[in-house]
Amino acid sequence: MKTSIMGDTDVIVTKYTNNNGMELDAKQPAVCITERSSKPESNGVSVENGGVPISNSDEFNYEVTNQLAPAISYTAVNSCDTVNLRISDKEFCNLPPISVPYLLHSTVQKIPNTTALAVKRDNVWIKWSYKEYEEEVLCIAKAFIKLGLEPHHGVGILGFNSPEWLISNLAAIYAAGISVGIYTTNTAEACAFVAKDSNTNIMIVENHQQLQKILEVRDSLPDLKAIVVYSGEVAVKEPNIYSWQELKKMGAELPMSLVHQRLQTISPNKCCLLIYTSGTTGNPKGVMISHDNLTWTAHVVQQNTPIEFGNEFILSYLPLSHVAAQLLDIYMTISAGASLYFAQPDALKSSLAVTLREVRPTFFLGVPRVWEKIVERIKTVGHESSNLTKKIATWAKSVGLKGNYSRMNGIQSQGKFQRRTSKPLLWPVANVLVFKKVRSTLGLDRCKMCLTAAAPIMKETLDFMMSLNIPVLEIYGMSESTGPHTISVPKKFKVGSVGCDLCGVQTLLHSVDGDGNGEVCMNGRHVFMGYLKTPEKTNEAIDEDGWLHSGDIGKKDKDFLYITGRIKEIIITAGGENIAPCPIEEAVKEELPIVSQCMVVGDKRKFLSMLITLKVDINPDTLEPTDKLTTLAASWCRSIGSNTTAVSEIVNNKDENVMKAIQNAIDKANLKAVSRAAKVQKWSILLKDFSIPGGELGPTMKGNPK
Repeated sequence: MKTSIMGDTDVIVTKYTNNNGMELDAKQPAVCITERSSKPESNGVSVENGGVPISNSDEFNYEVTNQLAPAISYTAVNSCDTVNLRISDKEFCNLPPISVPYLLHSTVQKIPNTTALAVKRDNVWIKWSYKEYEEEVLCIAKAFIKLGLEPHHGVGILGFNSPEWLISNLAAIYAAGISVGIYTTNTAEACAFVAKDSNTNIMIVENHQQLQKILEVRDSLPDLKAIVVYSGEVAVKEPNIYSWQELKKMGAELPMSLVHQRLQTISPNKCCLLIYTSGTTGNPKGVMISHDNLTWTAHVVQQNTPIEFGNEFILSYLPLSHVAAQLLDIYMTISAGASLYFAQPDALKSSLAVTLREVRPTFFLGVPRVWEKIVERIKTVGHESSNLTKKIATWAKSVGLKGNYSRMNGIQSQGKFQRRTSKPLLWPVANVLVFKKVRSTLGLDRCKMCLTAAAPIMKETLDFMMSLNIPVLEIYGMSESTGPHTISVPKKFKVGSVGCDLCGVQTLLHSVDGDGNGEVCMNGRHVFMGYLKTPEKTNEAIDEDGWLHSGDIGKKDKDFLYITGRIKEIIITAGGENIAPCPIEEAVKEELPIVSQCMVVGDKRKFLSMLITLKVDINPDTLEPTDKLTTLAASWCRSIGSNTTAVSEIVNNKDENVMKAIQNAIDKANLKAVSRAAKVQKWSILLKDFSIPGGELGPTMKGNPK
């Protein structure tokens, strides 16, 4: 790849050769970073710099380049390796590769004073402009280098979402290191594995609790040189343990040349991020993500969505160690010039609803369990309403569901007052009486897209939200595809489908059976570099032709992809029949409002059995499920003649009414079975619901295959 300056136009003409030997031209604006001697303006908002300037008096100008490093393969083994990019002359596949620092600084140049980050502390919103955001990233990058961060080595980040999390992430990348997110729910041993595998030099932790995990295993981490606590005081006074303020002060006293030297070594086809994925057995695998993976994917997702640059608001609350949260909260937000607001650490326990109403995001991503909780809350409020209110809500929801299904199916009403629209005649009335009020109450009144990802979502949940004119749109992908591969959008979606291919990506169904089901395979510039230090696993995931094998089973209907199962979850009965458990589990949950989770078992057995958990209240302090049924679950029990209010009462007393209702529901679900072998013959209620602390659910509340 060659770069040259054209006259005085401040345009870089980049020539690069794609994987087929074709030379392509791409124009990019020249980007220059300047270190300023004055303290950055706060745009009228108090920024927690603690009185420490984040730059020194030296002025240093330099360009952020996008030079591709030489590469001989599409995959990598080590974090220092480079890869060929999957560039072609097709639209979107031929976008010029850019680095993460280039992405951030180009946004800073366009909207330096727009709010980039906001967090509420001591009941006051503290904000960073894009200019302040970048300058603090540069400051922390200098400190990381001073502390001994080596190129291609890790900066581990262990804590809840915060500005410091993002700044550490980007500072690691600016310093030519690798950002490594670690789930806060990890044990000390799990943290140690990730830190050792990624050659982590610096560990950023949120608080004393997370610090103790690292101190417990510090002696087993030969590459670890420093630990930084970013929230609160450092309770442990030991060498090489720093507070965030000490880190900023250190960076402010260092010359910008430290970062400049590292930036010159950065290339879009090098690794900058590790995402650790849990497997069904053994230790997690480190998914190597390149600069181009992130910047290209962020750009093409924008092409599929109604994003208005510099005028979007995003709420950050899902674990940033997850690829979906990182892509949306960090890279898409920067690419769109959006403002990112952080939820409180107890968001998934209790405070998310309050923050939603305060921030009123324009895009909102929720995992299925979050949407299920929203549905439960709406139903609980509705259950306690007057009869008249219930009747109005029921009528409005029927209008909403009909209207949204018509829109989804492309049906256009032709009535005198409804030309050019698919909305029913009384839609405006339903909108005023119900839809607008519900959206406002939820904090979704200006939300353009409500999204769901990370796990399958029930049709019942989607239909309920659609009935309130809040279509929840599915996204599908995986860590190895840098997050999204398919996406549903307001003008093109189907309930039950995970959407259509993103611009510039390809889907192939491998080994298709007679029903059109095959393994979903992916190709595009979003495909990862490989698994860190495990080439044999990379070769299992990416075939000779460059297709990433997802392990998911799917089928296509025109442009829409439907996920129908997962290869590793397929149950092979003693009779040799292959059974996908997901459709069976969903059918039972649709029939039973009281069910929280259900799991089909039957591998190498004569018949299928099912384990069932019921909906219960959650302890807000521990996130552990209690024994008490939720208000809606108890109400359902009363509707079938049972006065029980606890799971233990149902299980220990074998509540006849509940047991009969569950059996009837399973009988109905069995009517949908594709064969006799796919019918549930036995079932049992577990005393305790699945949970994150219990290990049955992962950090995004997705079922843990372990």
